[in-house]
Amino acid sequence: KTGYIWHEIYSWHCTGMSPFDSSSYALRYVEPKSHAESPESKRRIHSILEVSGITKHLVRLEPEPATKESILRFHTQEYIDKIEKMSRENGGDAGECAPFGPGSFDIALLSAGGVLKGVDAVLDGKVNNAYCLVRPPGHHAERDQGRGFCLLSNVAIAAFHALEARGLSRISIIDWDVHHGNGTQQAFYADPRVMFVSIHQDRNYPVDSGSSKELGEGAGRGYNLNIPLPPGCGHGAYMEAIAAACRVAEAHRPELVLVSCGFDPAWTDPLGAMMCHSGTFREMTRMAMGVAERCCGGKIVLAHEGGYSEAYTPFCGLAVVEALAGRKSGTEDPWLGEYSMLGQQEAQPHQVAAVRDALQALEAVRPGASG
Repeated sequence: KTGYIWHEIYSWHCTGMSPFDSSSYALRYVEPKSHAESPESKRRIHSILEVSGITKHLVRLEPEPATKESILRFHTQEYIDKIEKMSRENGGDAGECAPFGPGSFDIALLSAGGVLKGVDAVLDGKVNNAYCLVRPPGHHAERDQGRGFCLLSNVAIAAFHALEARGLSRISIIDWDVHHGNGTQQAFYADPRVMFVSIHQDRNYPVDSGSSKELGEGAGRGYNLNIPLPPGCGHGAYMEAIAAACRVAEAHRPELVLVSCGFDPAWTDPLGAMMCHSGTFREMTRMAMGVAERCCGGKIVLAHEGGYSEAYTPFCGLAVVEALAGRKSGTEDPWLGEYSMLGQQEAQPHQVAAVRDALQALEAVRPGASG
């Protein structure tokens, strides 16, 4: 049984009419258009899940707002007070490139609460796994500021909930969004209970984080792995990276696997420079599920992050949900054949070296960490 979380109000979170940052005077010569993090790609994922018929085989889970107690396990009271006040007025920017409109704080609580609902349903045995199609996304949000379209750190909040409210001891988090999961990294940088692995495009966003040299600190030294990949990586390189990530995640012997699932490594995505296709995301999901099956009875929850190609992201989302549900809907990706035949889809030597170098950096500080 696969749980599925979606709420129409997720698409009501308003990010404005500027491509990236609604408050930047430097963009005054950019003709207004919908913000990159618009509701459209998320709504289209939900639409294709419905049209394909796969939702008939999913367990719909109704999200509930995250409590203040749960979000304060990571975020500061000052930050929460600030964005709650802004949300009750005219909105604004939660920090850096994180614009939001009136009422968005309540939607962000429901977004974080959607991932909490998925975690609880899996831990309670109501479903085997879950996909949380939530918005706004979360993995860039830091303790005291929003960043990169994110207001609340959804996956970090869910992990803290699983550890501190549900009594788990070990969690592995894999983040394959094309941008570095800086907020999740910050949450657990000194915490050996969580093995965090981020596969991302090197120095895309944020440009100041995501190096393979960032390995954790204190008791958490060796429990943070970044795999920064060069631009142009396709299916082969991502198979190398996810295989490495899964070995590290499995060596942690997690009681729950969480995935920050971004579809912006896809070939057509406007905010990345990678070459993945729906088959890449299907296989990454299967491999992450394998870790969960071998370690914790299949307990895995995927939380939606990025993915900005309105035409192609839905097919990537469908592939992931089909993998989780263990069934094909019969709805085919019309571009899969073309994208899988693009030049350089095979892993290139410099891409394999990037993965190898990241693993070697981890092994240098915690031998045996890579399984």
